[in-house]
Amino acid sequence: MSVQEINKHAVLPPIISRSDKEFLERMQRYIITETERVGCNEEGPADEYYIIYRNVFDKVIEYVTAYKSILTSIKKEYDAFIETIKKSQRTAFHLHGKLKVLAGEPTALVYHRKRITQLKAKMRLIENNSSKIQLQIDEMKQLRAEYDTKEQCCIYCKDPSKPIPGEQGIVEELLEDDPGKAKEAEILLYYVERLNELISLGEYEKAVYFAANSPRRILQNIGTVSKFKAVGKTRGKPFPLLLFFEAIFSISHAFKHPVDAELTLEGIKCGLSEKRLDLVINWVTQERLTFSEEAGDVIFDYGEQDTYNKAKCLALAQIIYRECGLRKKALLCLCKQGQIQGAMEYIQQFKDFTSDDLMQLIKLCPHTELIQCLTKEWNGKPPYLSFGLAVLHLFSVDMKKVGLKLLQEINKDGKDAVEHLMINDPFCSLEEWQELADICLQNGFGKLSNDIMSVLRSQAGVTEISEEDDKVNLMQHVFCTFGSLPKESEICQVNLK
Repeated sequence: MSVQEINKHAVLPPIISRSDKEFLERMQRYIITETERVGCNEEGPADEYYIIYRNVFDKVIEYVTAYKSILTSIKKEYDAFIETIKKSQRTAFHLHGKLKVLAGEPTALVYHRKRITQLKAKMRLIENNSSKIQLQIDEMKQLRAEYDTKEQCCIYCKDPSKPIPGEQGIVEELLEDDPGKAKEAEILLYYVERLNELISLGEYEKAVYFAANSPRRILQNIGTVSKFKAVGKTRGKPFPLLLFFEAIFSISHAFKHPVDAELTLEGIKCGLSEKRLDLVINWVTQERLTFSEEAGDVIFDYGEQDTYNKAKCLALAQIIYRECGLRKKALLCLCKQGQIQGAMEYIQQFKDFTSDDLMQLIKLCPHTELIQCLTKEWNGKPPYLSFGLAVLHLFSVDMKKVGLKLLQEINKDGKDAVEHLMINDPFCSLEEWQELADICLQNGFGKLSNDIMSVLRSQAGVTEISEEDDKVNLMQHVFCTFGSLPKESEICQVNLK
């Protein structure tokens, strides 16, 4: 707002004195500055506009002392009038809101009545559907009762490994074999078609329990598994395939025969793929299943990937391998769990593990404690493996670190321990001990190398060994030296110093 515009609305009488003129100009500048600062104009925000002029009025009253009382009275009347207007505006605003609410009530009532009508129609539809479903349930109960009263007979296809088909062909096949099985074929066909219907309608949970509780487990087969696999997953809902396995495994106790190996394997794969190790643990330890090597391998491999649950997986795989008579794999699980004492007892219990088996074991599980137990006496029994051959084997299969660790352990015990180990090792030949001594020398175990060579020389006074004696072990040379095998003394090629 410009000075000229303010002059047009000025209500003050003409002022002649210099001080009055300066005061008026100061007030006019104040009005212009404040109105521009708050961004208001004559049609602008009323409150800010009113406050600016009220402040100017107060300053005029203070300046014009002669008219102070009358101007103050006038200001009070204006303030009271403005406050009344504001109060009326607030009242009108609230009344307008109430009016809107009252105006909207008939519309809301119409919508509510319409919704009531829709819900009543939906309830009638649900009741009709419920009646139809109840009729179907009653029919199924009647069919099952009739079915159960009949003689036990096989209702599977000729090849039970194949999934049960859902077309008319199975009925014709059964009729050709035995016309008396027509009723059973009809029931089978009904269950297959009903399962397909539930899946097509998206009633997956109903389909799961329908298949799991089918008479004589006619729908518990790979064909049904394939159907639920094809369904896949739905966000926010349980995985139908996993629900199916939960259902059939939980009721497996009710049947004479456990769930077959193929379904057991598929169930375990499904549980692990969904990261439900808790379910797999329960199935393996509590339910009636048929285990297989493949099932054990699946759990074993899962443990190799999931290091946090590796111990649990090894224990489960061990149970399965043991049930299947797979002793080598059960022993490996024991060793990988760090149960070395249990593993040694297991080896002693069955006594059918060869040295090759044990060499393969230490390759798969290069545990220092395990190798030491296998190469020393155990419960008064001679060692199962040669220490020298075990170390040479580890170096030959690129497991040098483990071999060096074993050499460090034996090196700590001194020459007496080395001599005892060599004397009680009937499997390692002189040539192999010499090879081990060379390995020790090459890897910084000079003292151990010297100890091995010293034992070799001291026991038989051997300075060189001919090619013909390459396969003669240390104990044979010892016996030859002390005359315990006089008839075979000619095999000892020695030069005494």
